[in-house]
Amino acid sequence: MIAELGHFALALAVAFAVAQAVLPLWGAWRGEARLMQAAPALALGQMIALAVSFGCLVLVSVNDDFSVLNIAENSHTLKPLLYKITGAWGSHEGSILFWCLILALCGGAVALFGNPLPASLRARVIGILGATACGFDLFCLIESNPFARLWPPPANGRDMNPLLQDPGLAFHPPILYAGYVGFAIPFAFAIAALLEGRIDAAWGRWVRPWTLGAWCCLTGGIALGSWWSYYVLGWGGFWFWDPVENASLLPWLTGTALLHSAIVVEKREALKTWTVLLAIGTFALSLSGTFLVRSGILNSVHSFANDPARGVFILGLLAVIIGGSLLIFAIRAPTLGGSGLFAPISREGALVLNNILLCSIAAVVMTGTIYPLFADLLLDQKISVGPPFFQATVLPLATPVFLAMSLGPTLSWKRAALFPAMLRLWWAALVALAVGVFASFGMAALPAFAMAAAAWMIFGALAEIVERIRLFRLPIGSSFARLVALPLSTFGTTLGHAGLGVTIAGIAGMSMSTERVVLMHPGDTVDVAGYDFRLVELHDAKGSNYNARVATIAISRNGVPLVTLAPERRAFTTQVMTTTEAKINTNFFRDLYVVLGEERDGAAVMRLHDNPLAPWIWFGALIMAAGGACSLADRRLRIAAPTRAASPKNTAPKNTVQA
Repeated sequence: MIAELGHFALALAVAFAVAQAVLPLWGAWRGEARLMQAAPALALGQMIALAVSFGCLVLVSVNDDFSVLNIAENSHTLKPLLYKITGAWGSHEGSILFWCLILALCGGAVALFGNPLPASLRARVIGILGATACGFDLFCLIESNPFARLWPPPANGRDMNPLLQDPGLAFHPPILYAGYVGFAIPFAFAIAALLEGRIDAAWGRWVRPWTLGAWCCLTGGIALGSWWSYYVLGWGGFWFWDPVENASLLPWLTGTALLHSAIVVEKREALKTWTVLLAIGTFALSLSGTFLVRSGILNSVHSFANDPARGVFILGLLAVIIGGSLLIFAIRAPTLGGSGLFAPISREGALVLNNILLCSIAAVVMTGTIYPLFADLLLDQKISVGPPFFQATVLPLATPVFLAMSLGPTLSWKRAALFPAMLRLWWAALVALAVGVFASFGMAALPAFAMAAAAWMIFGALAEIVERIRLFRLPIGSSFARLVALPLSTFGTTLGHAGLGVTIAGIAGMSMSTERVVLMHPGDTVDVAGYDFRLVELHDAKGSNYNARVATIAISRNGVPLVTLAPERRAFTTQVMTTTEAKINTNFFRDLYVVLGEERDGAAVMRLHDNPLAPWIWFGALIMAAGGACSLADRRLRIAAPTRAASPKNTAPKNTVQA
């Protein structure tokens, strides 16, 4: 009965989505106030229906209702309760329903918090979100029904993929999906603006908080996925340039560009057409990632399914959404015009450079990810594109981004002088140079340069605050008063830029990691980077749905005991699959990382790592997300946007840039 209720609620959500797509857009086109006023109620109706449907899926999972095919294939009576709950989005069908729920939550958020918007714009945004939801709701109902019945039901079920039975994977997908789907709101604002034929500073103010929220979630989701890969897969790395990893990186790159471009729209009413295109492209890349993961054309540990029929449906949906939005853009973009004027050397110019470089990196990553698929399909050639390609092509483009990040915020709007801005950063440059020289004594040239770039980004970000409070140029009390009066968005920008610097420092440190793979008998000791790893014993243990082989490793340095770790190899009883459970000891500056491998004649293969600065990779991502949240909390993003004014006519002088 619960499954039927969930199925009915899903069908009801489709009906709400159709009404949400048609009525508000028709009302905005015809100027019918009653139809436009119906938009929030329809969006909330779809949101409630999908919340009920997803709640029913969680209930049948917790209750072990194996007459539901999705539960029978992805759950088991022995599975821990946490993973019965999170398994609701751990399967293909459940993940699609969860995706639909988040998309409905986006529409509900605009309905609840969009009162300051003009009625026609609000109706169009909600209608476009409804039109987008129609396709995904129908896909869930027709091709990926999570409530399909199975008869006779099995006694226990097949269980969930053991790799997904981990806290990191329990919470990584919801945060990542919130980032992916969250970009649907800027997308809807962009299409609504094209339909209205108008973008101004108010539009930039409205779209920026939604972009910032999606960006924060996507940053956190990517970081959680990287962390899971690091400690669960047992390979000791954090990023492999896997195609599905790249699929999440692409919208992050263009979303970062969109976030900065929206600032220019708000401050200077420039880059209007470009910002709209970025909003469309970012959501298109999010949808493309969905296609890659669920179509079966990629072989990846991240992939959900290998079902060409579902892939064709999603491909058709992508063609309608992306193709339709680009067609609207081609027709309506010339009506937007541009009114903001700025010189190439200005803060706007720095943000344009930021956009160009980020989008260039995205183009390179997309080429390396997609080209092997086309080569296989069209040329029948098997091409492998791995980390060497991406590292060789991305780094030259990323370097000027790192260098410009600290300089851009010190430039004035509209027109600036480069030399005075550089003088404000002299001490940050000096610190970066000192860090680079010091690092070169223990690192290769490239990691040492990365450490210098990281120091430049961190201290360059702090330089903006130092300059604004006039530290050491005013009495300390006056500087502190100015510090307290700074808007939260200033601290958010500083945290975001500094967080990326911390992550880059962590990546540079990881390049100096030491790894040994050895066969150890109980009592053996192995030296790794000055640390002594001693295998004390091997013993068996039993979990809720697996049997484990556990190694006890005592780690010491110069004869002083430091820590004891217990890595495991787990053999799951419900699915014939063995996984590794790495154990990590961290002091924030390095990780001691141990993985238990196969056993041979009473000895065990051990993978032992010393990973300098590894925690900084994820700590930096956390700082970036916190910076975004700090900016989002700025009062200026929570109050009503300025009143829309008529766009003045303008002509661009020869020495200025018009966008």
